[in-house]
Amino acid sequence: MDTPTSAQADDMFQATMLSGRHVQLVPLSLDHLDSLISAVRDGELWKLWYTSAPSPEEMHAEIHRRLALQESRSMLPFTVIERATRQTVGMTTYMNVDTINRRVEIGSTWYARRSSEPP
Repeated sequence: MDTPTSAQADDMFQATMLSGRHVQLVPLSLDHLDSLISAVRDGELWKLWYTSAPSPEEMHAEIHRRLALQESRSMLPFTVIERATRQTVGMTTYMNVDTINRRVEIGSTWYARRSSEPP
């Protein structure tokens, strides 16, 4: 396997939208602040012991943190949008990016309660 070029590694950090059957992952932006606060309030996710989600008061700082990690080329953060309703339902990231070995982890993910309940 060839080592990726600098240009190929840079391409990985370009803002891109990923679409699936149920959700779209759109590049995280401060424009999503209000809708992410609304999503995290659905289920008071910051109070749950088994996940880590920012409180509404911490959301602005969390967006900045993730965007700074994107700038440093160690994270690619997304806002999760439910396709059927066009509502923001959470956040996720490609994290611990290793461009040399072409490896990422998917994590720092949380979803509003409404998106994890059966229809």
